[in-house]
Amino acid sequence: MELAKVNLNNKILRYALIVFIGSLALTFSAKLRIPFYPVPMTMQTFVVLFLGISFGYKIGLATVSLYLFEGIIGFPVFSNSPEKGVGIIYFTGPTMGYLIGFLAATFFAGYLNFKTNIFLIFVKLIICVSIIYILGMIWLGNLIGWDKPIFDLGAKPFLLAELFKITILTLLTRVILNLRKII
Repeated sequence: MELAKVNLNNKILRYALIVFIGSLALTFSAKLRIPFYPVPMTMQTFVVLFLGISFGYKIGLATVSLYLFEGIIGFPVFSNSPEKGVGIIYFTGPTMGYLIGFLAATFFAGYLNFKTNIFLIFVKLIICVSIIYILGMIWLGNLIGWDKPIFDLGAKPFLLAELFKITILTLLTRVILNLRKII
């Protein structure tokens, strides 16, 4: 009985550590700007999908939820914070739909079966990242008005960068899936 309790405590501690390190990775990926045409690229969507693929939807959702909670309570974890604000004010700004989309994308990346061929892995990752952009553009349209070019503002500049990140993830997915065996 005592051994089972120790194993459970070790498992909880291991999961908590993964969630904490994952939120740090998300913060770092938000702050890291890689020169890319037509706009600089961050690695947030890469890390969001990575978390879901490697640790499953439960730990992935816990990690993204912690990251969002940190940002909402005022930690400067989001991409343009503290320059453009922090906390709930920043969260409810133009990027809120994308941030909420992180939760949905992490869920699907963790839930879908990626033990398939490389083409299906690529298609599934496209679907996962599309969820981020769909929710982001819906929020952006509601915020700034549907008479504006929502797609041109909220998705088009990032498509080439997303294709690049998804291609890398597709090639690494089989290696990433081995992380699930560790936890």
